[in-house]
Amino acid sequence: MNILYTASEALPYVASGGLADVAGSLPAAINAQGHDCRVVIPMYGQIKDELKANLTFMMNFTVPVAWRNQYCGVFVGNENGVTYYLLDNEYYFGRNGLYGFYDDAERFVFFSRAVLELIRYIDFKPNVINANDWQTALVPVYYDVFYRYQSGYEDIKTVFTIHNIQYQGRYGLELIGDIMGIPLYHTDLLSYDGDVNFMKAAIEVADKVTTVSPTYANEILDPWYSHGLDRALAGKQYKLCGFLNGIDQNVYNPETDPIIAKNYGLKDKSGKKVCKKALCEELGISDGKEPVIGIVTRFVSHKGLDLIKYVFEDIVNLGYKFAILGSGEKIYEDFFTEMHYRYPDRVGVKLGFIPALSKKIYAGADMFLMPSQSEPCGLAQMISLRYGTIPIVRETGGLKDSIQDAGDPNGQLMGNGFTFKTYNAHDMLDACARARGYYDNRMKWGRLVNNAFKQDFSWEKSAKLYIGLYENM
Repeated sequence: MNILYTASEALPYVASGGLADVAGSLPAAINAQGHDCRVVIPMYGQIKDELKANLTFMMNFTVPVAWRNQYCGVFVGNENGVTYYLLDNEYYFGRNGLYGFYDDAERFVFFSRAVLELIRYIDFKPNVINANDWQTALVPVYYDVFYRYQSGYEDIKTVFTIHNIQYQGRYGLELIGDIMGIPLYHTDLLSYDGDVNFMKAAIEVADKVTTVSPTYANEILDPWYSHGLDRALAGKQYKLCGFLNGIDQNVYNPETDPIIAKNYGLKDKSGKKVCKKALCEELGISDGKEPVIGIVTRFVSHKGLDLIKYVFEDIVNLGYKFAILGSGEKIYEDFFTEMHYRYPDRVGVKLGFIPALSKKIYAGADMFLMPSQSEPCGLAQMISLRYGTIPIVRETGGLKDSIQDAGDPNGQLMGNGFTFKTYNAHDMLDACARARGYYDNRMKWGRLVNNAFKQDFSWEKSAKLYIGLYENM
């Protein structure tokens, strides 16, 4: 089966979030099962020179963007056994950054149309096109409006994957004629609540709509999670499903990771103590018998940071230390900085995005805290388990699907972490207290850590689910 996987970012070329991990790993896992999955992304200016050096210029063509035609160059690369097509236009993508520009709508209108034009010029006809998030949501829309009945485009099925429903691609209705170039009689398809909505249009026309966890597929039917799109999804439930993402277990492997202080694994866990000591030294917190909670996140409210703020000192008083890495809203940066000054030997904080330090926190912390208000899938809880670090999470989205609580009222060990249901600071505090109780019982804690090491969140599972979906369309 031939699958064309299109996204606005993909590792190893460029990344700003979890979408890049998916686009960089899922196609390889699909190919490992005997299919041909190829990836199309924009040729961003910030792609590293050493990666650009391995690309080959293939050809160029023009792309219609409403009343204008724009140049599109095609570069081809191969990474991890996957063919990547990078579509080049310096005007749209030769910038310092991926998103957040005044003309993002036009940039991704161009890219979505270019993905479909590309099929004319390559020796690869997809059976399925899988688009991702609002930036490529117009790929199934353009296919349905312009390409479905053209020679060479027959019988292509389309899948639209929602990674985060909060970002929908909403713009003014004037976009339809001047930028999108779609006839005005399709206005009902494109409009929603008085705006153009890229994601809503893709939900309407795609053959299947997927999300990144089964629980999130149910949650986005609820107005509390849907950011207004629940009404559009309500009539399309028959084509909606959720598959839990995975992680690259070779990239995140404590037995071989060159970044952490000492390698370790299920058979020999002694290196984890070394990693904990090194982490404490790097962050300037005292090393000892007390547990360390790791937090690696963007500092934004929906990550549950309000809950952490409300009971932070109560958690410290339970005997915890903190290793915190992240950046974002100033109110949270200032809060964690203040906690560091107030508890310099117990709270270590680094502001910014430091991938090497994030791995050191996964390896050196004892627990990992994710009290998210919403979390479509989440990768950090899977990574922390891979490093034998026990997650404390709220039961939402992919966190609910991947983490099962480690104890019941009778104290019987099960599961792989600690969970709480309601978005409530004291429920989170209770989960932290229960985790501390397990930590102090070394036998129970050792069994729980062993169970964490045994978890399998490889992409092979997700790939089988996607292949099954593609084959049954």
